[in-house]
Amino acid sequence: MKVSAVIAGATLMVATMLVATPAQAAPPTGTKGPCGYTKTPDEPPARPVALPPDPKRTPDKGIVKVVVATNQGPMLLSLDRAKAPCTVQSFLHLAKSRFYDFTTCHRLTLYSTLKVLQCGDPSGTGEGGPGYSYKDELPTDLPNWPTDPTGASKVYARGVLAMANAGPDTNGSQFFLVFADSRLRPNYTVFGTVDRTGLKTLDKVAAGGTVVSADNPDNLDGPPVRKTDILIARSLGSW
Repeated sequence: MKVSAVIAGATLMVATMLVATPAQAAPPTGTKGPCGYTKTPDEPPARPVALPPDPKRTPDKGIVKVVVATNQGPMLLSLDRAKAPCTVQSFLHLAKSRFYDFTTCHRLTLYSTLKVLQCGDPSGTGEGGPGYSYKDELPTDLPNWPTDPTGASKVYARGVLAMANAGPDTNGSQFFLVFADSRLRPNYTVFGTVDRTGLKTLDKVAAGGTVVSADNPDNLDGPPVRKTDILIARSLGSW
């Protein structure tokens, strides 16, 4: 056989192999279920975690208990699937993935009309999240703030558990715990409550005040003096 024929045959074989090799599929950017958890490439996860499960029939009934152990005391959270099924599903996924373990609650707010402790960012900066976002599940049954005649401001009552966000449909992993009635527009998903023991823990943290700095000269909005670390967050029973 001529050398030219061998070369031609080899070239054809290589070409065939190249054509036959399938291109690698791009990784999915979001889930296909009703919650539509979507990756945020510009905001990578503060700690490695997969997208949550997103079944076609998202559980939307029942209360799920989550124990949150902190260095300042325990908290028992009651997550309400009926109020926010996608939020509860995401929170449980993050807890199961140990995303919240050994993280610091980075912000304590002590304004007269806003008293909350904010947690859920493994970076401890207030800028970190899980690397995905999902839609709002906003409350429609909150009472009006008493001194707002327009009805635009609502009462986020003591004991409420809600999601922090950076605008519409930007929910991730950060959440806040309300330790005194607070005035907010209903732009934050409410997905559960904190028990009495947890409120005692929050009161203890709040009593210590915030770290005074150039960004917080009035001692009303900053990291808590009583540094609050989530040691572990786990759901009770199957979910």
